[in-house]
Amino acid sequence: MSELNCLRKELAPLREQLLNHRLYGRLYSLEALHVFMQHHVFAVWDFMSLLKSLQRELTCLDLPWRPSPSRVGCRLINEITLGEESDDDGRGGFASHFELYSSAMDEAGADRTTINSVIESLGVGVARNTAFAAASVPGQVREFVETTFGIIENGGVCAVASAFTFGREALLPDVFHEIVSTINTDTGFRLDRFKFYLQRHIELDGDQHGRMAQRLVEDLCGDDTSRWLSARTAAVRSLQSRLVLWDAIADRIDAIVPEPFLIGLS
Repeated sequence: MSELNCLRKELAPLREQLLNHRLYGRLYSLEALHVFMQHHVFAVWDFMSLLKSLQRELTCLDLPWRPSPSRVGCRLINEITLGEESDDDGRGGFASHFELYSSAMDEAGADRTTINSVIESLGVGVARNTAFAAASVPGQVREFVETTFGIIENGGVCAVASAFTFGREALLPDVFHEIVSTINTDTGFRLDRFKFYLQRHIELDGDQHGRMAQRLVEDLCGDDTSRWLSARTAAVRSLQSRLVLWDAIADRIDAIVPEPFLIGLS
């Protein structure tokens, strides 16, 4: 069995926990979806830093330009970046997936104050921890983001590629399918943009990006046992961090959202 297949097999129990999480059954009202989106938007945002970290490592973003030492990595990450950072927005234009999610939050009436505050603070040079504290970002969300940035800053390119692949690109199509199967947009709630965002991930990541990301991990790790160990550690940390975040969102919904005011379960 290849190293890649061994890693996928080892991660399967954590994936199953995520795909069968109690959170999905709690997305029964618009208020519950607001809670979900206001927490989850930080995962949508920090994903872009994983992506750009890989692009920085695997392509040349400096001047004067130099050829990339990884032709395969350069090609794969540039192609993935095209879709993630400038995708079809469904309205004749282009947008990053973070911007698609933001527009979905606006349409659904979810509050973007916290994520906007963080981004504005970071844009004027405020340190990440300070920006998160000033915006009163929930603790489990901060922990999730810090796990991501810990891998980016300390893990090395194989760890980042593995977190990107197994914690995001190869996971999210199945996770988002669970959410799509729960919500029903035929009841008058403004969820068209949210459903468009979810479907784009299911289509793009499921059909293309997931496979490309796994090939990227395989190419970067090669036959190096230490690199595969780094990839394993990062993947496990990413999935465990997602479970903690999902638990926190489900708990928050239970604490503040009354019993069904059903959106409808399909």
